[in-house]
Amino acid sequence: MAYPITRLRRLRQNDVLRSMIRETEVSRADLIMPYFVCPGAGVRNPIHSMPGNYQLSIDLLLDEVRDLYAETGVDKILLFGIPETKDEHGRVACSPDAIVPRAIRALKERLPEVLTVADVCNCEYTTHGHCGTVVNGDVDNDLTLETLALQSLTLAQAGADVIAPSDMMDGRVGAIRKILDANGFSNTPIMAYSAKYASGFYGPFREAAESAPKFGNRSTYQMDPANSNEALREVEQDIIEGADIVMVKPALSYLDVINRVKQTFNVPVAAYNVSGEFSMVKAAAANGWIDEQRIIKEILTSIKRAGADVIITYHAKEYVLNNLI
Repeated sequence: MAYPITRLRRLRQNDVLRSMIRETEVSRADLIMPYFVCPGAGVRNPIHSMPGNYQLSIDLLLDEVRDLYAETGVDKILLFGIPETKDEHGRVACSPDAIVPRAIRALKERLPEVLTVADVCNCEYTTHGHCGTVVNGDVDNDLTLETLALQSLTLAQAGADVIAPSDMMDGRVGAIRKILDANGFSNTPIMAYSAKYASGFYGPFREAAESAPKFGNRSTYQMDPANSNEALREVEQDIIEGADIVMVKPALSYLDVINRVKQTFNVPVAAYNVSGEFSMVKAAAANGWIDEQRIIKEILTSIKRAGADVIITYHAKEYVLNNLI
């Protein structure tokens, strides 16, 4: 018998020994911080279901991103837009004067060292809150591709460093890759929300982005939470179409999917630690039920341990500040 000669506790006796053999570390280089940008000036609207997060006008967004970079070294952000107007198809997002392209141009002028990822979807921009053009009560896949491609080109022209389609339409990575390449943006990477589940964890985000569907749900295009084999098919298709990074969303209830994707394809994998996951931690901490910083570290470590190379999280700033990494 190995015991008592082999005693695994020997290397757990103190912090130095534990850190020496630690297998998984989350660094600032792994993190992307999401932001919500809105029209106006001097606007800082609290998102009540996501404590510490706000809808920010461009001027205040610039201040927030500057502080994020200066205080933590986190140099990657993900942008979502709250538009001035909406339409049936989401085409308002295709205009160079739309809120996100304007924010990107301002960020590139003031903070060029910060990598800006632009979310591509239509739910924030449609009057009905669905992720594309609705025909006969459901989102029409191929009509939506046209809008997504044009929106992506507009964002790339504004200076987006990475295009991140989150709509879950079939074929959208190929359509976006085609229009980007045809217009001189062949070096612009695509980070595809490849396995995005129809999840209950998105509730706070829908308040933040003002994007709740006005009817029905998104189950005809987002994935069934019961399926993981299907996730591999979705990821494979996106890789074939030209995705440079694939994403699993949400993260915590889908750690097995993150691991399967990484083990199967061995490509860069992102995971989105989504709003509901964030807000549950905040609510429990506010009630004194958990050690908040310890839980945040454990959650982010679990996501990376599962196989994620990139973690999108609203905890990014506080994680770095509190863990001094």
